[in-house]
Amino acid sequence: MSQENRITVTLKPTEKAAVLKHINEIRQILGAALIFNLDPSERQNLAKMGDKSLAFVGKALDYATKNPTLVPPYLELPEAIKDYTLCADLKELSHELSTLRQAIDDTLMVAGSEAYDAALIFHNSVKGATRTNAPGTQAIYEDLAERFPRSRRRVEAAPVAVSA
Repeated sequence: MSQENRITVTLKPTEKAAVLKHINEIRQILGAALIFNLDPSERQNLAKMGDKSLAFVGKALDYATKNPTLVPPYLELPEAIKDYTLCADLKELSHELSTLRQAIDDTLMVAGSEAYDAALIFHNSVKGATRTNAPGTQAIYEDLAERFPRSRRRVEAAPVAVSA
């Protein structure tokens, strides 16, 4: 039985370095906007804005801009418009990054699965070679076997009842 091989790509060190450089550049470009690190309770307490809410907010702010007499004095419309614009822009970036992240995660899963399968195939081969006392295999097997620790529970023999 041969191992399934769905991916044969490698990432060159220069490619990896370039991607990491661009990610760092993105962080620097967005640095002024990415200033929050919310904890779970803060996330839970904030109003969420999905696609429908984004459309509603855009429409409401457009009406507010066109009808300034309806805007209450305590509403800072220019700030609300800036928040909306940032949200719309970040939502677009987030969508693109999510698509990229999903592609990376899928490829990571396939490559990782194939590499792990290969390691298991080799481990089982070494295990079989160890059983036949092939020279040099015991040390390899013991080193690899650390990944699969076994419970060392031993069942103690129950005392045998002697009938009189």
